[in-house]
Amino acid sequence: MTQEQRMTQAQKPSLTRRLRGLLNRLDNLRGAQGPDAPALSLRDPWPGDPSRGARLVKAELEFAGAVLAMPPDIFAPTNATSLMRAHLHGFSWLRDLRALGTDAARTRARALVSDFMDTEKPDPIATTPDVTGARLTAWLGHYDFFAASADDGFRQELMSRLARDARNLAASMPPELLDQRALTALKGLAAAAIAMPEHAPYLTRTLKFLAPELKRQFYPDGCHAERSPAAHLAALQDLTEFRALLQAAGAPPPEDLLLTIERAAAALRALRHGDGGLALFNGTKEDLPSLIDLVLAQAGRARGTLSALTSCGLHRLAAAKAVLFLDAGIPPGPGLDRFAHAGTLGFEYSFGKDRLIVNCGAAPALAGSWSNALRATAAHSTLTIADVSSSEIRDSELGRLPADGLGRRPTHVNAHRQYIGGVHWLEANHNGWEKLFGAIHHRRLGLSDNGEELQGEDLIESATPQPFAIRFHLHPNVTASLQQDGETVLLRTPSGLGFRLHAEGTAPRVEESVYFGQSEPRRAEQIVLPGHQDGPQHIKWTITRV
Repeated sequence: MTQEQRMTQAQKPSLTRRLRGLLNRLDNLRGAQGPDAPALSLRDPWPGDPSRGARLVKAELEFAGAVLAMPPDIFAPTNATSLMRAHLHGFSWLRDLRALGTDAARTRARALVSDFMDTEKPDPIATTPDVTGARLTAWLGHYDFFAASADDGFRQELMSRLARDARNLAASMPPELLDQRALTALKGLAAAAIAMPEHAPYLTRTLKFLAPELKRQFYPDGCHAERSPAAHLAALQDLTEFRALLQAAGAPPPEDLLLTIERAAAALRALRHGDGGLALFNGTKEDLPSLIDLVLAQAGRARGTLSALTSCGLHRLAAAKAVLFLDAGIPPGPGLDRFAHAGTLGFEYSFGKDRLIVNCGAAPALAGSWSNALRATAAHSTLTIADVSSSEIRDSELGRLPADGLGRRPTHVNAHRQYIGGVHWLEANHNGWEKLFGAIHHRRLGLSDNGEELQGEDLIESATPQPFAIRFHLHPNVTASLQQDGETVLLRTPSGLGFRLHAEGTAPRVEESVYFGQSEPRRAEQIVLPGHQDGPQHIKWTITRV
């Protein structure tokens, strides 16, 4: 069965699901009550950020590079992006208030939960399975922080809402979502089943649906199907939480869950640069190395060598202190492409703890034009033909669910790895511009054994010559200066390392760029190798340590 067929099948509401929904509505109309308190104390295992907690006390929600003002009616429909709204209604930010740890933080947490429960016409995103699952996990995981010392009326209303949300979530199973959010929904139902005895039968149903999700959502090399290091990190967090929930309930975790965690942990280790942060592909920021370390510690020791990530197409080459990533895989299909960028054959290169060549990062929660601009091919270190992206970036309309993902995209991406004479070679091509321009982009990268030289070739195969440009986006900590020969750019890193980028047959330009790989956007530079329609369609370049 193809991915599209699986998606169509998953989106067809079954008769059983509709009947469960009707029964749940009857239970809700009858005012079925929840327990007085959770039967089992759960604890959110992930650290919060006290600075974000302080902003929440001041009615500002910070997430993924965006900030949302929080008026009294914040849980009603708003014009924020769907990702920001999902984060708001998922309540995982309670960990930030908990990290702040003040009385004001506790009071603010309780007030926001009350505001949500009292909202008469909440945002429809609040009832989606993934958001409901996130909220169930967050409320139960922080119950002792914001609810245990509250008055009886608040606690009873909270437990009744938890019970109702758990029933609604159970009725929505199996998950219709194809991406990582399905794991969040299953995790939330497991938390409710374990913490509230009257919902204990939901755990069997959750485990039934978990096995096919694990098989569908992870490649053999352990990489997540969204091909996004950020989504991969979130998926591994969900799985380790799921395992911890089962262990807290005294239930043995399924073998396929344990094996998936082990493989996903190994893949996460492989998705890191030398500084410990993530590679910036498909909606990813660097993320805090301390958080990644904690997730890996929770996952347990991953055996074996680092994965080359060939199954998912985020190829990894490593030599001495150098790490190279190349996106040489077909973009994820419909239902898995919410974070997908038009970055096919884009690469990143780091040496030691210094990132040298990067992609521009992402701002998926930010409203306006920036989010889609960062998904374009020009925001990646690769070749662009006629200023047209290799995949069509569909605009995500505010308030629309789900995000639109990609339209036209490469259907064939080929990659071949070999080791010849002390050089690790990676050759790849894709047909993203074939329908528009009849053009195929070929890229060949060679990393020396000592990691100090990167050789590159870019070739356009086309019956008609094309205008193009090759971009090398630099990390904001790297400075670039054009040399007098007009063919070389000298690069300097904060640690004092020097690299020389030399191109044959073209005159490099140093231009402005922007970097959204960290918490705040930063100014950066990029090197552009221009190619002309009446000139060679083949450019060779090298990056060499000075």
